[in-house]
Amino acid sequence: MGPPRALPMTVPATGLPERVTIYEVGARDGLQNEATVVPVEIKAELLDRLADAGLGVLEATSFVHPRWVPQLADAAELLARLERRPGLDYPVLVPNERGLDRALAAGAVHVAIVASATETFAARNLNRTLDGQFAMFAPVAERARAAGLRVRGYVSMCFGDPWEGPVAPGQVAAVARRLVELGCGQLALGDTIGTGTPGHVEAVLDACVAVGVPIGRLAVHFHDTYGQALANTLAALRRGVTTVDASAGGLGGCPYAESATGNLATEDLVWMLDGLGVAHGVDLDALVATSTWMAAQLGRPSPSRVVRAMVPPVRG
Repeated sequence: MGPPRALPMTVPATGLPERVTIYEVGARDGLQNEATVVPVEIKAELLDRLADAGLGVLEATSFVHPRWVPQLADAAELLARLERRPGLDYPVLVPNERGLDRALAAGAVHVAIVASATETFAARNLNRTLDGQFAMFAPVAERARAAGLRVRGYVSMCFGDPWEGPVAPGQVAAVARRLVELGCGQLALGDTIGTGTPGHVEAVLDACVAVGVPIGRLAVHFHDTYGQALANTLAALRRGVTTVDASAGGLGGCPYAESATGNLATEDLVWMLDGLGVAHGVDLDALVATSTWMAAQLGRPSPSRVVRAMVPPVRG
C-alpha cells in the first residue's frame, strides 16, 4: 500500500460563510460543449453519481432548441429517467417560452434563463438587443412563477466580453436589477471568458448590492481560462456570496464564446472549502471517482487539478 492521500489542513479564515451551496453545472454546462453527443444513460448515471457524492443542486439539462445544442436534445428523456430524490434539486435551462413549455411538460420545478450583460453578446447569443432581451424573458419568468417554479437568472459576460472588452460593473448591476424585477429568485454572475480578477469581482458584487440586489440572491459562475476561478471565488465568499457554480471535473465552457475554457472544477472548489473549514456536504473521494469515471466515458483526462493529483495517470 502507498501512503495515505493528502488532505488539506483545515485553517478557518475570518469573514467567510459557514456553509456554501455548490450549484453543480457539469451535466448541462459541461456536456453541452462536447463535440459528440453523450448517451442519455451516461448523463443519467452521471447525475445519480453526483447525487450520491452529496451534491444537492444538479443542473440537469437545457431545453434550448436541439438545432442549437444537439448535445442536449434528449432533455425530456433525461428528466424522465432521473430518480427524483427528496431534497434534491434539478434545475434546467430554458431560453424562451417554447423552452419553458417543454420543461413544464417534462416536470421541471426549477428553471434558469440566461441574459447578457453586453450588447454584442445579446445580439450573438440571443438575437436581441441588451434592452430587448428582457421582453423575451418577462413572460418566461411570469409563467414559470405562476406555475410554482423557481426561476434563476444567469448573467453572461459580467467581467469581460471578447468583442467589447472589459464590462463596467454598473452595466452588470443594471441587468441584474432588471432580472430581479422580473422575478428571478437568484442571479448567477458569469465570468464567461474567465478574465475577471478578485478586485473586479468585488466591484461587480458591490455594484449589484448598491442598486438593491441583496448579496444573498447572488451566485457566482467562474471560468478558469486564466487561472483565476478559485481566487475569484474566495473574493466572492468574503463579500457574502454563499452559492458557487462549479462543474465536476472542470467540464464545460461556452459554445458561443470561443475563448472560454472550462468551468471551475467542483473538486478544486471542495478542496479549498475543506481547507477553509467551510461546510458544503460533498464527499470529495466520491466526487473524484465520479469525475474520473466521466473522463473515461469522454476519452480524455479531467482538467481538474485535484482529480489529477488524487488519481495520477497510469504509466506503462
